[in-house]
Amino acid sequence: MTGSDELYPPAQYGWGWILLAIGILVLLITAAWVVVMLTRPRRSLAATGDTPQPLLTMDVLSQLRVEYLERIQRIEDDYRARRLSARNANLELSRVVRTFVNEYSGLEAPVLALDDLVARGVHPALIDAMGRHYYPSIFRQGPAIDPAAGAEAARTVVRTWH
Repeated sequence: MTGSDELYPPAQYGWGWILLAIGILVLLITAAWVVVMLTRPRRSLAATGDTPQPLLTMDVLSQLRVEYLERIQRIEDDYRARRLSARNANLELSRVVRTFVNEYSGLEAPVLALDDLVARGVHPALIDAMGRHYYPSIFRQGPAIDPAAGAEAARTVVRTWH
């Protein structure tokens, strides 16, 4: 080997490159902060002196029950006012009950057949309402079952669902 036996230190970057790298990092952090601030949900402005109270889970579930009991009552009222046929009223009651179960517990009841619901071991009130009122009225030939009984079965599901 020819050459000197002296060791040379590694080449160092100049200060200009380090400052450029720090500037780019600061710019990226600032851009990320701006994106986060612009995409956050806005807080509603409360009246002065009011402090927002957190919603309790039971309040939300109680409100959900009230909302679906009102829907059931509207369907029954529409049937009594002859705006819905018995078959359509039972179909709407079935949809409302299944949607309630889905919103309350996350069970995909609107897309499950009665056999699937039985296999999953859901609350007996839902199985009873589906098997005795809604399925026979929707799928059976001949006259539909009285929707007033189906509405009461729907109320039972909404009140007793856990």
